[in-house]
Amino acid sequence: MTLADCDRVAEIRIDGWQTAYEGLVPQSYLDGLSVSEDAERRRSYFAQADGSVVNLVAEDSGGEIVGWACHGPYRDGDVFTDDAELYAVYVHPEHLGQGAGRALLMESIARCSAAGHNRLLLWVLKGNNRARRFYERAGFHADGAEEPFEVDGVVVPEVRYARALPR
Repeated sequence: MTLADCDRVAEIRIDGWQTAYEGLVPQSYLDGLSVSEDAERRRSYFAQADGSVVNLVAEDSGGEIVGWACHGPYRDGDVFTDDAELYAVYVHPEHLGQGAGRALLMESIARCSAAGHNRLLLWVLKGNNRARRFYERAGFHADGAEEPFEVDGVVVPEVRYARALPR
């Protein structure tokens, strides 16, 4: 991902939230998401980047960005651990089921493994069955950890998934 990709990545992320989380988080929150604000946040992240977080994009055969993934060190509260964390995988809703998400996930797994991490962890909304099946097909399993995620005053539970990384 480059700085120039921030606008498209923001579109994909917002469209992904509005599609995947419909009925799981308050609609008022989803309706209030702003592509321009998200893109500005991405540009700010780029300006402060220290190389520990990796942003990847997937393009279609015409060079259009259709998906985005982000991974880096696992955060346990304020402490980073030896594990890696998949912070996000989003594919534009028009491109779901075409392999972009799987390619992004596999590339994140490969890079985290090459960096010497033993496990890749991620958090997913408990009610997001489509995403949970996606991760389970890729070898992840719910490890029993759960956390509340508050969105506009509504608690939406998240579950943690883990996968051992190849050496």
